[in-house]
Amino acid sequence: MKYSVGILAGGKSSRMGKNKALLEFESKTFIERIIGSFDGRKIIVSAASADEYDIPGVKTVTDENEDIGPIEGIRQILLNSDSDYVFICACDMPFVNGQIADYMAEFISSDYDCYVLTDEKRIHPLLAIYSKRILPVIERLIRNKEYKLRGILDSVRTKYISLEHTVFDRKIIRNINTKDEYKELKLPVVFAVSGFKDTGKTWLICELINEFIKDGFSVGVIKHDGHDSIEEKEDTDTYRYASSGALRTAVFSDSGYVISSGQKSSSEDLIRYMKQGEDRPDIIILEGFKGSSYPKILIEDEDKPMQGLSDVFLKVTVNASEGSGLYDRNDIDRIYTAVKNHFEL
Repeated sequence: MKYSVGILAGGKSSRMGKNKALLEFESKTFIERIIGSFDGRKIIVSAASADEYDIPGVKTVTDENEDIGPIEGIRQILLNSDSDYVFICACDMPFVNGQIADYMAEFISSDYDCYVLTDEKRIHPLLAIYSKRILPVIERLIRNKEYKLRGILDSVRTKYISLEHTVFDRKIIRNINTKDEYKELKLPVVFAVSGFKDTGKTWLICELINEFIKDGFSVGVIKHDGHDSIEEKEDTDTYRYASSGALRTAVFSDSGYVISSGQKSSSEDLIRYMKQGEDRPDIIILEGFKGSSYPKILIEDEDKPMQGLSDVFLKVTVNASEGSGLYDRNDIDRIYTAVKNHFEL
């Protein structure tokens, strides 16, 4: 079914303190993430001003009736759409994508005017498909100073689509309104501490772990071993299990567990594993990984700087000289503050 896409991005973002559409997540702004997931669809953005967003191929509309909330943004988007149906979402929903819109569009028929996603807790009128036929209803509600979106849904033929009966993750409905929600969204933070051998990488990581824990963050660490294989001692039970042909072995106690596998793995595999579950760490530190694309703290010799590394956000050395631009490795408070500032923690 043909439909256009409307993104509401003209709110005041008062609780966030900055324009939510331009918040960054995974190297893209929220609005770029949403637009990028709708390949080939016509997109209209409702903004506070016509020049607020300069995005090629995207039409921007502004409110005629100011300060009445998203109902006016929806009206403007419908007025300016060439399609009979428009998928409407908010700019503060970074996980919205074309797949959920395509799924909802399968329900379009002559029986309904509006198609709204719901979960077990609430209705989501900013995850919905609206028909242009409802414009007179919206305009009547505005004239009567009835600005709540529920008024639209109650006044037209509305189909409610349950999220729990779909394959989509609940994060699809997640919206980011506050600074704390934005901070939580960016977790876990992943960065590397890189440098030549014996430069104190492990020592610095341990110091940073202590600082993160003091601030209430949980931490995980991944280290790469340069050997072709990691062998267990012959006197362990897990060694005997593996020698007998077990693909994976696990040992656990009341305090924790260790899993061993004979399969090849990568840093990405381990990072994905660490990110899973409710008990996943807030901070993941990689020791080494000079060639990775992750943000890096580089420990180097001031007289022999390491060349060619990408994504270095902090350079550290032992006994940094004044004016060098490097951080002294022993100045943990300053290093930790720089890390928190970089990741906006």
